[in-house]
Amino acid sequence: MFSYRHAFHAGNHADVLKHTTLIALMKYLTQKDTALTVIDTHAGAGLYRLDGDYTETSGEAQEGIFRLLSEPKTPAAPAKKAPAGTKTAATGTAKPAAAPGWAPALQDYIDLLRGLNPQFAETGNIAHLKIYPGSPFIEQQFLSGRDKLKLFELHPTDFKSLSGNIEQLGVGRQVAVSREDGFEALKTFLPPPARRAMVFCDPSYEMKSDYGRVATCMADAVKRFATGTYVVWYPIIPRPEAHDLPRKLKTLAVKASRSWLNAALTVKSSKLTTDTSGEVIRPGLPASGMFVINPPHTLKAELQAALPQMVALLGQDRNASFTLEHGG
Repeated sequence: MFSYRHAFHAGNHADVLKHTTLIALMKYLTQKDTALTVIDTHAGAGLYRLDGDYTETSGEAQEGIFRLLSEPKTPAAPAKKAPAGTKTAATGTAKPAAAPGWAPALQDYIDLLRGLNPQFAETGNIAHLKIYPGSPFIEQQFLSGRDKLKLFELHPTDFKSLSGNIEQLGVGRQVAVSREDGFEALKTFLPPPARRAMVFCDPSYEMKSDYGRVATCMADAVKRFATGTYVVWYPIIPRPEAHDLPRKLKTLAVKASRSWLNAALTVKSSKLTTDTSGEVIRPGLPASGMFVINPPHTLKAELQAALPQMVALLGQDRNASFTLEHGG
């Protein structure tokens, strides 16, 4: 079961996929002159220390952002057959190494980390990469004066940290932080005044009811404001609800005649193993996905370039692979 606090997971392989995709979305959506409302239903603390107790206890950043920025790994396993029934789909592993240079979406992700870690930017030494942004700080980085960001977080400690972190930005009323249930609070903000919005939904999924709440929340949101961009992160674990969620979101998008995109990154096998003493070793999080309703037309190509590099550099065994589907 996951720890509710995202501080344990900051900078892991799921964050690499999640935040690379989020940056690509924000970069595109903030290009227009019309105001954009961004709503983050489960905002977390906003900023995390990669050298803090939580992150060092879990060690997940070592298999995520630090692994990405280390020497290239050699991927294994041949490309897998594309899923049937999608308009377009791509799957596979990566050919060895992302040598010529980063895919543009990954470069944007790394550049944002450099901006928050000047010593890392100056030296290139990953030992100097200490500050990691959560989704609120990534979203805020791209806002112009006309845009609004609404953040919701229920956890009392994370809410307090989030409020303090946002206050230090000095952005005034542009960013609003509320200790509310983001699933319910979202309803009051759709449709937005300027008729442009992106919603990012990233709950902990500690309670299996979260899977159903995400699907219900997105169905209601699309009904209220059909042209918004809706973004859902989800874990891929041996639990029926986890595998049902992207299927439900796809069905929702198709029924609403909305375009959709589903990107998934697998870094290792999900099977249980045993150590030399016979004790069961649980694999942790083996894979995760990002489902986007009404994605920008540029997102598919950006992820097609970035996902093979993620597999090459983050893959931990021969099961490492990616899937990229879209339709509508």
